[in-house]
Amino acid sequence: MSAATTRSRTPDRLCAEAVGLARAAAEEAAAPGVVGEHVEMVVEGDRVVTHLFECKEFGYRGWRWAVTVARASRAKHVTLDETVLLPGPDALLAPEWVPWSERLRPGDMGPGDLLPTEADDLRLEPGFTGEDAPPPNSAVSDEMAELVEAEDVEVTEGPVADLPVAPSRGSISAVAEELGLRRARVLSRYGLHVAADRWEESFGAKTPMAQAAPATCVSCGFLTPIGGSLGQAFGVCANEFAPADGRVVSLSYGCGGHSEAAVMPKTPRPAPPVIDETIVEPMPLHPAPDAGSVGAVADPGADDLGHS
Repeated sequence: MSAATTRSRTPDRLCAEAVGLARAAAEEAAAPGVVGEHVEMVVEGDRVVTHLFECKEFGYRGWRWAVTVARASRAKHVTLDETVLLPGPDALLAPEWVPWSERLRPGDMGPGDLLPTEADDLRLEPGFTGEDAPPPNSAVSDEMAELVEAEDVEVTEGPVADLPVAPSRGSISAVAEELGLRRARVLSRYGLHVAADRWEESFGAKTPMAQAAPATCVSCGFLTPIGGSLGQAFGVCANEFAPADGRVVSLSYGCGGHSEAAVMPKTPRPAPPVIDETIVEPMPLHPAPDAGSVGAVADPGADDLGHS
C-alpha cells in the first residue's frame, strides 16, 4: 500500500473536528429541527471529510444530510465544500424508472391513445409497398415479357408498352393489394411466435379449463377458422356462452361449451290427463226439492223427525 493511499484513508484532524460547521451548513440548507444526530464520518481524500447527519423530515426516511468540508494544504481553517441530501442504506426510494413502452400492459390503451412502434421492432418486418416494383416499360426477360403480353391481351386492347397508362389489373401492386400484402410492414416470424405463445398461454391446452374439457376446439362447431399460417394452430371462438367468446383460441383448447360435448334431449311430451279438468261440473249450493226424503216445506202434520 502506497503512502498516498494511507494518507487518504486517515481523516484530517481539523476536518474531523468540524462537526459544528457541518451541522450549521446542513441546517442552513434544510431547516432548523430537521437535521438530526451525527451519524458517521467518511474520508473522501487528503484533508477532505464528509459528515453525515440524520434527516428527520417527513417523507425522507433513511436519508442523511451529507456535508463535505475540506482544508487547504498548510491552512489552519476548514472550509465548506458542499451540502447535499443523500439516501442511506435503508432509505425509502422511488422504484427504478422504467420506460413507458415497457410499463405498458394489455388493456392500458383507451380511446384516442396512440401506441407508436419502433423502426426496428422485432415483431415486424418490411412488407410490399410497390416502390420496388419495376416500371411498366422496364427491361425484363423474354419469358417474362411473353407471359405479360399473354396475360394482358385478355384485359387490354394491345401490348402494355403501347398503352398510355399501364393497366392496374394483373400488375404486381394490384396482386399484392388483393392478397393483403401491400403494407409497409408485416408480422415477422418472431412476431408470429410471440403472438402464438401469448395466445397459447391464455387459451391453450395447458389451461385448467382445457384440462377439464370433454373435447378440444378442433372438433367444435363454434370454432371459426382464421387465415394465414396461424390458422393451422388457432381459431376464433364464436360461442357466446363460452369463456373464450370472440378470442383467439388454440385448436387444442377446450371448454364445457363444446358443440358435441353433450346433446340436450328433447323435452318429453306429457301423458294425457286421467281426469279431464277442462269440463266444468256444476255443484249446487242448495239441494233440489226432490233430492231427499225431506221436502222443501215441512208438513205441519208430520212429526218432528220429518217422516211419514
